[in-house]
Amino acid sequence: MIQDIGPDRLYNTWEAKKPDADSRIMAFHGNEICVMNGGRIEFPTLGTLTAWYGPDWKKLPEPVYLFSLARDKSADRTDYYLAELPLKYDSLRTGAPGSAGIRGKASCASRPAPPDGCGYVRMSALRTRQPKAQVFAAATAWHLYQWYRDNRHCGRCGGPLLHDTRLRMLSCPSCGSTVFPKIAPAVIVGLTDGDRILMTKYADREYQRHALIAGFTEIGETAEETVAREVLEEVGLRVKNIRYYKSQPWGFDSNLLLGFFCELDGSPEIRLDEEELSVAEWIDYRDIPEDTEGISLTRDMMTCFKEQRSREKP
Repeated sequence: MIQDIGPDRLYNTWEAKKPDADSRIMAFHGNEICVMNGGRIEFPTLGTLTAWYGPDWKKLPEPVYLFSLARDKSADRTDYYLAELPLKYDSLRTGAPGSAGIRGKASCASRPAPPDGCGYVRMSALRTRQPKAQVFAAATAWHLYQWYRDNRHCGRCGGPLLHDTRLRMLSCPSCGSTVFPKIAPAVIVGLTDGDRILMTKYADREYQRHALIAGFTEIGETAEETVAREVLEEVGLRVKNIRYYKSQPWGFDSNLLLGFFCELDGSPEIRLDEEELSVAEWIDYRDIPEDTEGISLTRDMMTCFKEQRSREKP
């Protein structure tokens, strides 16, 4: 899955540190990220960007530390920072000194021109690229970027939020409110009936390959209750023998995904919620396609079911 990057390792502990010329920069515009041109994913260094943009770079907020990545059990780590690429603005809204540093909406709607040797890639297209460690780094950076972008001001009193010096946390000096990164728990459900597993397709999303029933955990609800509710709401089926499988951080949507398998309880007749799904169908384990990406919990669960049923057959 996306987090399985060994022997590489991502160190996500917050540190109050400043970048150097070799630090890698994660720069987003809309739903795109700036990468070095080429077949493999690589991110520009701070040195590359400051040399390309010159004085314009100094007009922007200081890059924000994200995490570090160690390659092949090496003691040497590469630091990754969140930063913006320069644009020509009538005015730069950088927030108060020491603030989260994610700029407000600019007067110019066009995206910044990437430096020489770089270009933009849609986040949704990044999942199929290599190396996996860099894809995981980009997804984690995207998760944090959205949090910083959406939390420049205190939701309690409206004052500017500042970086904490000890934790990955934003705090309000006016009222003392604190804000931690948003992580939304959601379930992925492998509903089985003998040799069959229920597979679906989303009704109105860019991703149109087969998926499994999924949904967010509601207030006051356990993950197991989410499993039963989502299956009943989306396909009108009841379940039994709910059992946990494994989890996955999914920074593309700020989620922590919790995988569960369960069994059909009662009639297999599907009553489709057409607002959520375009397709829901029972698929024999022999017809489950191979997982060529090795990225998502959804496809890992499909493969797990296929391999398990194959082992159990004489």
